[in-house]
Amino acid sequence: MKTAFSPARNAMNRRKFMRALAAAGAGGLILPKVTAAIPEMPTGAEQLVRFPEKTDLILRTDRPPQLETPLKYFREDLTPNEAFYVRWHLEGIPTSIDVEAFRLRIEGHVEKPLSLSLAELRRNFETVSVVAVNQCSGNSRSFFEPRVPGGQWKNGAMGNARWTGVRLRDLLDRAGLKGGAIEVAFNGLDRAAMPGTPNFVKALDVDHARDGEVMVAYQMNGSELPMLNGFPLRLVVPGWYATYWVKALSHIQVLPEKFHGFWMDKAYRIPTSPDGNETPEHLAAETTPINRMSLRSLFVRPEPGEQIPANGPFEIQGLAFDSGIGIQGLEVSTDAGRTWLNAQLDRELGKYSWRRWRFRWNPPSRGKYQLQVRALNRAGQQQTTSLWNRGGYMRNVIEHTEVEVL
Repeated sequence: MKTAFSPARNAMNRRKFMRALAAAGAGGLILPKVTAAIPEMPTGAEQLVRFPEKTDLILRTDRPPQLETPLKYFREDLTPNEAFYVRWHLEGIPTSIDVEAFRLRIEGHVEKPLSLSLAELRRNFETVSVVAVNQCSGNSRSFFEPRVPGGQWKNGAMGNARWTGVRLRDLLDRAGLKGGAIEVAFNGLDRAAMPGTPNFVKALDVDHARDGEVMVAYQMNGSELPMLNGFPLRLVVPGWYATYWVKALSHIQVLPEKFHGFWMDKAYRIPTSPDGNETPEHLAAETTPINRMSLRSLFVRPEPGEQIPANGPFEIQGLAFDSGIGIQGLEVSTDAGRTWLNAQLDRELGKYSWRRWRFRWNPPSRGKYQLQVRALNRAGQQQTTSLWNRGGYMRNVIEHTEVEVL
């Protein structure tokens, strides 16, 4: 029974895992220990680091781990588990799990509190899967002008995976919601290193929690969740930013009132204005918790600074996604936005997945070019030309990249 839920890569004890973390953060790679975001490095000078269960990823911080996925991995439909980005909020992350002792608790405003083992989750509830983009709220924050504080992500704080687990609705129905249930709160096994730091707790409206799409996942791309991506369980909230996708999920509490906590009331809030926009001179007076993902499209090839040969066509590649409405069209400009042409969309993997796109380009001559891309979804929404907010959240501007044809 134990081997069913503790594959070799997750069987390491705390000492081994911490030793591996130390080696990744400082040891043989001689990387600095940091507690705040590393300043943006010059192009080509990103620091790569290898943490347990991961390939070489871009280091943003190491306590807690914030590791960014290099763009090359986004040329695949699904992001490999070992290349999937990592984002924790509290330094005390779980480094070992006793899978036989672990229990997921569901309690609060329910008829029958539950304490479920991993075996019971798999055996007693229907298994479901969804392909969905998991994107950090602050993905691409480093491109905001003027700059804002926070992790200086480029475009790699995201990934697309096939998540497998059980419907949250089925768990809540088994517990039996009492009349007057308003919200559902979620807590994981991570803990703050300093007293007084609030636990990372997020909440959803009860109707959203029971929509049949929110799930408790125990697999990612057909394998156990990596420890750094939330083993043994994580919440999956398709179409919403990853701040709600609580990792190492251990406690679900149904509430008869609105949840109040730091990570909902103070952090991860956006202006109530359209697109979450404000200006440094006129900050929005009203804010609301961040929620659905914005429409986005971006380049994954060529990469910034890549040189393109002039002899023959070049395939420009990228991604487009939104909150689940669906991508309808994609246009590319090779002349800094003066003219636009349709790109080819790859097959759709599901409404919450990204869609890969391609554009065959024959550069007319050698020289420097600015490429731009913009997406249109099925609701008629388009990307904006400018966006700024104090949190560096929800970037959805028309992306551009500079290339040189030799």
